[in-house]
Amino acid sequence: MNKWSYCVIGSLLVATAHADSAALAGKRVFDQWCWSCHGPGPDKPGTLGLDAKYQGTVPALLEQRRDLNPATVKYFVRNGVFMMAPFRKTEITDAELDALAAYLSHQKR
Repeated sequence: MNKWSYCVIGSLLVATAHADSAALAGKRVFDQWCWSCHGPGPDKPGTLGLDAKYQGTVPALLEQRRDLNPATVKYFVRNGVFMMAPFRKTEITDAELDALAAYLSHQKR
């Protein structure tokens, strides 16, 4: 391999590691702030509410959804909806919200 090949491979590894760490950061935010209401199980009011609302047309578990986009996630986190209270920037920072939005919308940052 030549130097150029090593540079390309190194860049790809760094980009992959960054994407993995961003996804991990989003998962950490979800586990800390969202899971207690939006995780699996009969005692999770967010999951139960989404199941009742969508009646199986989309997954009730946010982590399984494929129709969420970052702007939607950010809007609901900052503004709340129905029984879900909004989260302040002192609870979920803008950087954490970006990671969460990327994680739930299954996008690489």
